[in-house]
Amino acid sequence: MKLDEIKQGWSSFWDSVAEGWQHLRHSASSAITRFRPGAQTNLPARGDIDDAFFIPSMGWSMLGGNVFEDEKRLVVRIEVPGLDKNDMDIEVSGNSLIVRGEKRFEREETEGRYRVLQCAYGSFERIVPLHAAVKADQAKASYRNGVLRVELPKVEEEKPRKQTVRID
Repeated sequence: MKLDEIKQGWSSFWDSVAEGWQHLRHSASSAITRFRPGAQTNLPARGDIDDAFFIPSMGWSMLGGNVFEDEKRLVVRIEVPGLDKNDMDIEVSGNSLIVRGEKRFEREETEGRYRVLQCAYGSFERIVPLHAAVKADQAKASYRNGVLRVELPKVEEEKPRKQTVRID
């Protein structure tokens, strides 16, 4: 194998990794959400966990979402697994949809230790920009199988009226 072939292979590999990282960073940047332990989070003590990377005050998770738009509405879907619908608050403020909640840790009922603790627990806030004016008072939300769906009717734009102007 020639040195040029090795260089070209390495360059191609590096370009692929860089492109993938850029895509991930661009598409997921707004979905990465910080979880902060709250009074009811119920996290285990640090001594009960063997995971060297576990930091109880630094929980991050990706709450992926989609925003769909048609002529009459915006539909926002956010993946928030492990929550009860009563653990979330939804608010429309200006041109943003704000979802707040708290994911609580559930302990195993048997004796033992946690070897890996990768899920994020605690209170969170996810802000989704809305690209159109909506009627917040007519919004409807549902939560099934770990997916929150919020439907927001759009404000109807006034169609330009034709007005004749007389010349004096």
